[in-house]
Amino acid sequence: MTRYVDIPKPIRSGIVIIDPDRGTPQRIIVLQFNPDTLERSISPQSAGGSGDSGGGGSGSGDRNEALRLKGPAQETWKFTAEIDATDQFEVAAPNGIHPQLATLEMLVQPTTQQIRDATRLSQKGAIEISPIEMPLTLFTWGSKRVMPVRITELSINESAFDVDLNPIRASLSLGLKVLTVSDLPAGHLGADFYMAHLAQKERLAAAARRGSIGGLGLTGFGTGAGPGVTLTGRG
Repeated sequence: MTRYVDIPKPIRSGIVIIDPDRGTPQRIIVLQFNPDTLERSISPQSAGGSGDSGGGGSGSGDRNEALRLKGPAQETWKFTAEIDATDQFEVAAPNGIHPQLATLEMLVQPTTQQIRDATRLSQKGAIEISPIEMPLTLFTWGSKRVMPVRITELSINESAFDVDLNPIRASLSLGLKVLTVSDLPAGHLGADFYMAHLAQKERLAAAARRGSIGGLGLTGFGTGAGPGVTLTGRG
C-alpha cells in the first residue's frame, strides 16, 4: 500500500531576488503552480550581422564571419502562471492575492524611495541622473535551470474576486530575457550566475547520446576531387 508520505514533493519554479553585493537572497517568490508549458526562444548572435538574412552579400568579410559568434545567444522565456486562493480564504484574507500580485509587479517598478531620491537630485540641479537600477533577479526551473533574468513582460488576468473586490484568482503571463555576460558589466554577480547556467548546459550536452553516420543513411563524408562535399550514401 502506497503511503502519501512516500510521494515526492514536487519542485516549484520561482523567482529569487539577490543582493548583488553580498550574493544573498533578499526575497524568494515560489510560484503556486508550475506552468504547464514553456515557450523558449534562442537567437544566436552571429558575427555576420545582416549577412544572416541570406540576401546574397558577396563581400569576403561576410564569408569570413559566417561561422563566427560575437557573443552568447539571446534567450527569452514565456509562460503563464496561476495564482488561486479560492480554496484557502483563511490564508488569502483580508487582501486576497493582492500581496502576491504586488510582489511580482514591484519587480518591474522602482520603489517610492528611489523615485524620491531621483527627484531630489533633479531638484538640486544634477546634470545627469543615472537610471534606477533594479535588483538582480534569478529565475529557477529546478536545479538545472537557474539563470539571471530581466522581466520584459507582465500581463495579469484577474478572474475572481471576494466580496471586497480583492482578487482571489489570476493568471500571469510572464516574459523573461536571460541576461548574459554581454548584458552585464564586468565583475557583476549576474555574470557569474550566467556562466554557471551556461556551464550546466555544457554538462547536459555532454551527457546526450551521440548519433552515428549510419543513422543518417550515410557511410561517410568526403571532399571529392572537385569543389563542394561528396556524401557517400548506402545502396
